[in-house]
Amino acid sequence: MVNLYGKQWTRQELVARVGDMSQIARVKMHTLSDGSDEGVHAADVTTGTGFQFTVVPSRGLDISSASYRGRSLAWRSAQGDRHPAYYEPQGLGWLRGFPGGLLTTCGLTWMGAPDTDDGVELGLHGRYSNTPAAAVRGWAEWDGDAYVLSVQGEVRETVVFGENVVCRRKISAVLGENRLIVEDAITNEGFSSSPHMVLYHVNLGFPIVDAGSRVVVPAELTEPRDDESARGGDRWMCVEEPVVGYREKVYFHRVAPDPDGSATVAVVNPTLDGGLGVYVRYRPDQLPQLVQWKMMGAGTYVVGLEPANARVMGRSVERAAGRLQMIEPGETRQYRLELGVVEGHGALELIG
Repeated sequence: MVNLYGKQWTRQELVARVGDMSQIARVKMHTLSDGSDEGVHAADVTTGTGFQFTVVPSRGLDISSASYRGRSLAWRSAQGDRHPAYYEPQGLGWLRGFPGGLLTTCGLTWMGAPDTDDGVELGLHGRYSNTPAAAVRGWAEWDGDAYVLSVQGEVRETVVFGENVVCRRKISAVLGENRLIVEDAITNEGFSSSPHMVLYHVNLGFPIVDAGSRVVVPAELTEPRDDESARGGDRWMCVEEPVVGYREKVYFHRVAPDPDGSATVAVVNPTLDGGLGVYVRYRPDQLPQLVQWKMMGAGTYVVGLEPANARVMGRSVERAAGRLQMIEPGETRQYRLELGVVEGHGALELIG
């Protein structure tokens, strides 16, 4: 059954009422055609509830804009959905093409601060989000009484004489629901072990992020990244007004899983529509680090909730600390994230 417009519907009841299912839910593939976005392939997904989002195959099947009933969920930078041809891999050049968006993936063999590791210069956050996906497909189909909307493809990070790691990604949503699922299968298709670092950079923005919003993390332990973060460490969960000249703060959380092994983190605005928030559900046994990015700057007003398998200090630092994971030839790592909307009483319950 499909829960839609305040009623439960069967498949037959719905198809009898529309000329085509795209009337109420769809995956629409298209190409952007202006400025530095020109040539970027995108897929708009709508679930019929007012929940909609855009997947960008040209940028690793990441998720750019997202909204719910006209309320934006994600922070978007001034760069827009810049074509990966403009990617600047050195140092902090990644920031010149960082769109923000609901999800920017960092990895696959390194992420975090610019670094030199094992004689290799590594720029900020890796190449993933500036690598176009191949074998891309977007479709919608019935699975019993569920109408499932999906986009999938694969992103390969490879170099001659070096790594050959591929991420096979599927993003799916269901008619009548306010959530999406990201499923990644990351495989080392080379013949030698490779460093493996991945971070799911979820960027939440206004109006979910506003003065009085709360960051919800069931943390067993919280550590500031640096002295600047430590100075505001007792307010990591608080969202303040935008400030000109604000300096970013970053926190590392060890998150307590639920009995089923998953964990849920969120940002909730208790005064928006009687309570409205965005949650991220993931498995800490797969992604043991939760990185929180608190940036209350004017124009860069964003809270990042970033499940990861390492910290963001640089690959050589992670190696020295014993946190750097390796992926062996033929090995596959599975990751699953659920991102969704929580509203009303459910949103207020999250913040107690």
